[in-house]
Amino acid sequence: MKKFVIAIQNIGENFKSLSLLGLRLILAYGFYEPALSKLKNIDSVAQWFSQLGYPFPLLSAYLAGITEFLGVILLTLGFLTRIISIPLMFVMLVAIFTVHWQHGFPACQNGFEIPLYYFLMLFVLFSHGAGKLSLDHLIFKKS
Repeated sequence: MKKFVIAIQNIGENFKSLSLLGLRLILAYGFYEPALSKLKNIDSVAQWFSQLGYPFPLLSAYLAGITEFLGVILLTLGFLTRIISIPLMFVMLVAIFTVHWQHGFPACQNGFEIPLYYFLMLFVLFSHGAGKLSLDHLIFKKS
């Protein structure tokens, strides 16, 4: 049984970088539309943020949009992955507690399910890095 478990662990290790690449790409895809929408409609986003009680709503709108847009680029390339994961996790926490929390968990009710999944995926990238299929690995020789 021990040999079987070790064999499965070794097989899993072979797919680690591929799974991290998958996380990076699905997150980049998920942030793409919201980032563009924020940056294209920055004044309306700032107005919405003001209604939600965000301090400095225009600045907050720019920071959220730019962070998400940078996230799309950096996650796709696997460059500075751990660093960009931090502000993106913050964006997800803000979204959870200011927009989605009141609707409960289910995504179908605009709940916090999807932003929580994004937060957890970003946390995996923060803790494990981008994997070998990334610029981080190529440049820094670390995932």
